[in-house]
Amino acid sequence: MAVKKKVAKKAAPKATKKAAPKATKKVAAPKKAVAKKAAAPKATKKVAAPKAAKATKKVAAPKAAKATKKVAAPKVKTARKPNAAFMKALQPSAILAEIVGSKPLPRTQVVSKIWEYIKKHNLQNPKNKRNILADEKLAKLFGKKEVTMFELAGIVGKHLS
Repeated sequence: MAVKKKVAKKAAPKATKKAAPKATKKVAAPKKAVAKKAAAPKATKKVAAPKAAKATKKVAAPKAAKATKKVAAPKVKTARKPNAAFMKALQPSAILAEIVGSKPLPRTQVVSKIWEYIKKHNLQNPKNKRNILADEKLAKLFGKKEVTMFELAGIVGKHLS
């Protein structure tokens, strides 16, 4: 009986050795597609089909989700409406009326007209275009010689009623 056990042990390693070369042949088959034409298409069909299916699922799902988000967003959004407070016509003070006129105007138009006046008379600081250098009319309005463009809306608001 001891002899049979030895034979069984020897047979087992041979079987594993034979299984290993078969596995390497399947992996090597796609590389040697010219030598084994019959084996190569089978191997590529088995290997390529699942990869292609996975790739299309992964790629198609995000594209569809993005497309629906882009399509849904414009339908939900409406045209932007200006704030009624900015569009309300207000009467400028006498000092402000020298620059923009005496008719009632919305705040947005008043600021635009002041910028037209500033650019027409070249009153921006050449070194820093964000600063406005006041002439006689603007000095009355601003109360100082130089103002930043960020202060402009606040100063104008005080002269509208």
